[in-house]
Amino acid sequence: MDPGDDQLTEFAADLRRLRESAGNPTYRELGRRAHYSAGTLSEAAGGRKLPSLAVTLAYVRACGGVPGEWEERWHAVAEESRAEGADSPPEPESGEIPPYVGLAAFTPADAGRFFGRERLVEKLVERLGRQRFLAVLGASGSGKSSLLRAGLLPSVKGPAVLLTPGHRPLQECAVKFAAALGVAPGALLDDFAAHPRNLGLAARQLADEGGEDVVLVVDQFEEVFTLCQDDQEQARFLDALVTATTEPGSRTRVVLGIRTDFYTHCARHAELAEAMQDAQVLVGPMTTEELRQAITRPAVDTGYRVETALVSRLVADATGQPGVLPLLSHALLETWRRRRGTTLTLTAYESTGGIERAIAQTSEGTYAKLSPRQQRLARQIFLRMTALGEGTEDTKRRIGRAELDADDPDTAVVLGELAAARLVTLDDTGIEIAHEALIRGWPRLREWLTEDREGLRVHRQLTEATGAWESVDEDPGWLYRGTRLAIAREWAAHQDSALSRRERRFLDASLAVEHAEEERDRRRTRRLRQLVALLAVLLVFAVAATVYAVRAETTATEQRNDALAQKVAGQALAMRATNPALAAQLALAAYRLDPGAEERSGLLGMFGSPYATRLTGHTGRINTVALRPDGQVIATASWDGTARLWDVHDPHHPAPLGVLAGHQGNVNNVAFAADGRTVATAGFDGTVRVWDVSDPARPGPGTTIEKHEGKAYAVAFSPAGPLLATADVEGTIRFYDTTDPAHPRPSGELTGHTSYVNNLAFSGDGRLLASASADKTARIWDVASRTQLGVVAGHTDVVHSVAFNPGGPVLATASQDQTARLWDIADPAHPVALASLTTHKAIVRSVAFAGDGRTLATTGFDRTARLWDVADPKQPRELQSLPGHTGAVVSAVFTRDGRTLATASDDQSARLWDLPGPAIPAHTAQACHVAYGNGGKLLVSGSYDRTVRLHDLADPRAPRELATIGGFGDAVCGVAVSPDGRTLATGSWDHTMTLRDITDPAKPGPSVVFNRTHDDIDAVAFSPDGRLLATAGDGHTARLWDLADRLRPVEIAKLEGHDDDVHTLAFSPDGRTLATAGWDHTARLWDISAPRAPRPLAKLAGHTDTIFSIAYSPDGRHVATASADRMVRLWDVTDPAHVPPPAVLAGHTDVVMSVSFGGDGRTLASGSYDRTIRLWDVAAATPYAVLPEQRDRVYAAQYAPNGHTLAGAGADGTIRFWEGDPDRAAERICAAVSPRISETEWTGSFPDLGYTPPCP
Repeated sequence: MDPGDDQLTEFAADLRRLRESAGNPTYRELGRRAHYSAGTLSEAAGGRKLPSLAVTLAYVRACGGVPGEWEERWHAVAEESRAEGADSPPEPESGEIPPYVGLAAFTPADAGRFFGRERLVEKLVERLGRQRFLAVLGASGSGKSSLLRAGLLPSVKGPAVLLTPGHRPLQECAVKFAAALGVAPGALLDDFAAHPRNLGLAARQLADEGGEDVVLVVDQFEEVFTLCQDDQEQARFLDALVTATTEPGSRTRVVLGIRTDFYTHCARHAELAEAMQDAQVLVGPMTTEELRQAITRPAVDTGYRVETALVSRLVADATGQPGVLPLLSHALLETWRRRRGTTLTLTAYESTGGIERAIAQTSEGTYAKLSPRQQRLARQIFLRMTALGEGTEDTKRRIGRAELDADDPDTAVVLGELAAARLVTLDDTGIEIAHEALIRGWPRLREWLTEDREGLRVHRQLTEATGAWESVDEDPGWLYRGTRLAIAREWAAHQDSALSRRERRFLDASLAVEHAEEERDRRRTRRLRQLVALLAVLLVFAVAATVYAVRAETTATEQRNDALAQKVAGQALAMRATNPALAAQLALAAYRLDPGAEERSGLLGMFGSPYATRLTGHTGRINTVALRPDGQVIATASWDGTARLWDVHDPHHPAPLGVLAGHQGNVNNVAFAADGRTVATAGFDGTVRVWDVSDPARPGPGTTIEKHEGKAYAVAFSPAGPLLATADVEGTIRFYDTTDPAHPRPSGELTGHTSYVNNLAFSGDGRLLASASADKTARIWDVASRTQLGVVAGHTDVVHSVAFNPGGPVLATASQDQTARLWDIADPAHPVALASLTTHKAIVRSVAFAGDGRTLATTGFDRTARLWDVADPKQPRELQSLPGHTGAVVSAVFTRDGRTLATASDDQSARLWDLPGPAIPAHTAQACHVAYGNGGKLLVSGSYDRTVRLHDLADPRAPRELATIGGFGDAVCGVAVSPDGRTLATGSWDHTMTLRDITDPAKPGPSVVFNRTHDDIDAVAFSPDGRLLATAGDGHTARLWDLADRLRPVEIAKLEGHDDDVHTLAFSPDGRTLATAGWDHTARLWDISAPRAPRPLAKLAGHTDTIFSIAYSPDGRHVATASADRMVRLWDVTDPAHVPPPAVLAGHTDVVMSVSFGGDGRTLASGSYDRTIRLWDVAAATPYAVLPEQRDRVYAAQYAPNGHTLAGAGADGTIRFWEGDPDRAAERICAAVSPRISETEWTGSFPDLGYTPPCP
């Protein structure tokens, strides 16, 4: 038996033992809980083969296990199986070509395996047939390049020229046309530079050889703005493209592939903006069916098979994800490599890490194979192949082989390994990253890019200068001088290993001639001033031309408005995290321009995650954010040499106050005194300063209390008095008495750290001080005696941050080892480790507790802040992630009420996040049912964690937990509140049904068990008048109970007719009809006007799998059903005796668990395992909107009594709230957003429409 078999056998045995510990339920019972067949679960525990991850986790949850632990075990067994050959792909046959291209873009040669975009290709061909200029817009990763190369080009009948602009777009254009015409490129380049019409003439010459026009495709058009540094060449290239299509007798058709985040760059060129007015095609996400085609057809056409479960999983994972196509293609390629025979399996896909982790897994695996020196080379190669974004995402950059030390044998090894893993593409002329998705999806590369962005810019400029110098035969006039030389010399002093030999030679030559050219430098300075003046004139002219182009209004057709609205809605969705205020206003404007389903989805989804208000003004990275004790003012400290004060009494409309200027360099830390009248700052200029901020709009001059040669790193004020602590680069901590802030007095010092101290924090009573240091420890000090109490040791790298829990003796630490940790400090002399938080896959920079001590925020280099439930510090639970910053998140602080979190980032901004946002962390396991009471002011939820929780929604923006009801022996997924709000009914898998008095929901009464069942049934429902209770019953029945005495309900009727258990129940609004549905795939209607003698009315058949939810419309004319067959069916039951065939609402890609009608009955909501909630137009039976994808599977979607608020319960235990009314969503947007959309921003998205901000 192989070792991998041993692990698999032990894994299966442990699954069986887990089932035994859960009471040995039958596999049929487990199937009901897990929503998988009994056979599938039995096979999972059989040990013959490794079950899929999804089946494993469903089995574990059904048995009450801990999914996280089993997921780690599953990956370990899968990895061992691969290592032993159990999951290894067969050796490729000679010449075997994979059916998928991975990260690389499709080429014209790949047309035979390019599927899913047929409709869009037809649209492009049709538009190109009647237009000479076309701009194809799409987000990074939307498939633009593949669409143009493998879709459009093979469909073009005449001659075609394909190019990417690179650093010299006009030169690249000349090279491509010269190759097509068979002439020398030098002469063509001179012609193109001489006059823009010459490009069109070259195209006519090429077209004259045939009857068709020349199609010029410029892919990755954004390189014109990111890589081309020659403004003159850029302008000539743009003029040539436009002129080639507008000259009389033109034989040229131009197609541009442009990333949407560079759309505004195009508007800066008047002629280009004019050409693009009616010539735009937006590349949006693929539909479900298109994704299926893209997944299955390449495999099927090459003789492979894709498991149905894998297709469903891939579609679910890819749907709604921006920029997902290259990730999907890479995951498919890796899955193909791990195939079993000719079958691509779900197990193989999960072993790759899935769409989100496949790239990181491949990249890390390839990186780990390299030696330390080769790893350093790989880092430099990737940094060289990345162009840093300026307000946009980073992009890939093609480099020539000459840019590297090609004769270094390690360079060849590194490039070979990267190319073999398809992370880079190589050819005779250059090297580039296979796709920009690698930049987004590999955390290590993101960390490299954020560590020293200014240094990377310096290096990039040095590389380009070296190339320019060599291109002019090393003319000394092209060498660095003055400031550029000084900056490059300073950078190279710390990064010498990053230089190639040619760059080092260029820098040495520059240094050699610097001193001999002072007079020429002065003359050059005068010339540069003249050039700047000329450029200023040109800039004024360009701006004037752009403003003229933007203001030129034309009458827009309805079709064009539709296309523009869809494009802007897509832009808004893409920027929702990075610029929430602008995204929300664009979404609202797009919806008002064309209120279609896509635009409505974008509008309703704007508050699908905690909303953040941005604070901008700093010109360097922000290091720290601090809050004045009264919560009205925050301070931020930055690398731009300043600290700034902000009025945040209204967190949605912050206002800048004073600027604390005086430091000569980075301001690393800032802190408020307990009285809020004093601020301290620490700077890398070696000083600590104290500032009078009694009037924060006009702060007093800073008083320097400490100055030395090294850097000052941290400051902290005691909450118990005017005591200030400081820390420096030597690891020394000093105290100052700031009773008189103008004359602080030294008050002792602490030593013990062996390296610099990053952060300081006082305990709530001021008796303890904690310090975090680069010596990999945190230390706890007694403030009164100025002595060390204990050392917090356990981190394996620099400790960046410390924080005391105000609610108990717990300390939190954050470290460069990519973890945050919790420590028991009841005995400060002997800290004890409690838990390690490992979700961040990058450096963790800060920790902060909320005022009640139950919530912890962590921030890191993965560009997120994360919130944790630490009520039990031994078992912390992640609540939610807050993405949006485009740089490392380095600091966080909660407001006193816990409703706002402030964060600071390397992206030069701070953010104020609304908490808890649209979600509450209700349960520690799946939240499987929700019900409203008291007119929507009460929400009750049931869960797999064996509890029912009651939540007060009187303030919908700040829900609070009222009570937790425990004592159940299993999951509680049947929950109902009586119409008068006084009684709670529950159904549990522990085979009990209970009633409770919740007149005071904060103090629920004792349970009354009124029914004990033998089957796993839990459905309960009150009649509209509250006199009856309907429940699922043993023997495939439903039961009716008389509630005249609610403490002693009496069974009055049994409804028989189903062939399997009843899973869901619903009363009609008039209470005369009961609808039931369940495991026999049918729904049934019962006349209960005489409740003691019910009679069947209709059997609703059509679903092909279990019906999990049934609901009546408010007018009683419709019934909706949700099923495991992934369909929602809408039944007209106006005449229950003659129900016509239903309308089928298709769109979900996994089990549909819940349906609920809106208050006016015009909208239906459905929640699914595919992680989406969809809204449907009932009258038209068409999609109304799709809410953004949830973190996990959706178990319940329920409208509130107000008819427009929607609650969604998920497998992560979270309940999320959504605004389902577009008008109310618009009101909320306008009440929250700041700043208002500027005219420039408006023009960038709506170039044809006058400036009309959607919010007054």
